[in-house]
Amino acid sequence: MIYNIHMINKLKNALNSSQKIVFFTGAGMSTDSGIPDFRSATGLYANNLHAEEIVSHSFFMSNPKEFYDFYKEKMLFPDALPNYGHEFISKLQDKKDVTVVTQNIDGLHQLAGSKKVYEIHGSIHRNYCMKCHKSYSLIDIINSDGVPYCKCGGIIKPDVVLYEEALDSDTIDKAITAIDDADMLVILGTSLNVYPAASFINYFKGNCLAIINKTSTPKDDICDIVIHDSISDTFRKINEMVL
Repeated sequence: MIYNIHMINKLKNALNSSQKIVFFTGAGMSTDSGIPDFRSATGLYANNLHAEEIVSHSFFMSNPKEFYDFYKEKMLFPDALPNYGHEFISKLQDKKDVTVVTQNIDGLHQLAGSKKVYEIHGSIHRNYCMKCHKSYSLIDIINSDGVPYCKCGGIIKPDVVLYEEALDSDTIDKAITAIDDADMLVILGTSLNVYPAASFINYFKGNCLAIINKTSTPKDDICDIVIHDSISDTFRKINEMVL
């Protein structure tokens, strides 16, 4: 497709000429790793009409067992591995100042080797007792029977941001600072419909704003580079030219 070839070449040149690059990633970043996204036709919300209600703070507090039944079955993918897109970003650290701001909770950016990652919606790999604040691993949650409880008797909660909960202010400040200071911002695999996270890109004032997403987004018209294709496939096409 001529349109994509032109945009991929433009993306390659922009990555080569930029020094401070921020990758802003959403659920589409991890679909090639076998983790479903949320809002596509085959996503988590499309197949579960009450999913948004279940992953809310009020539902967790009032129905912890139902929450964990859903969470363990639909949101935990402990065997998932980083895909080509995660690896591409990690390798780019060898030559560039790279920051990842991610809406994902799967930890795959770190597993691929990315060093500077701001997880604005938290992580499945961090869990804590709501009573004594003792930390627990993902394996502790997976191996628990029903609702995981701490030895002190408190319920263990995943360190993920549920609906109705505020984002971590320190993480947000660091993410916004990175975006504000970047030469290039690359948006990957997000519909940009989740706020306040989607508003972070408004802080970007660098030279090149790019987006790779399979479907159109509300911000396509302000981007310098728009590619509606697979993230992994796009990076494969430019890998030898960039790294």
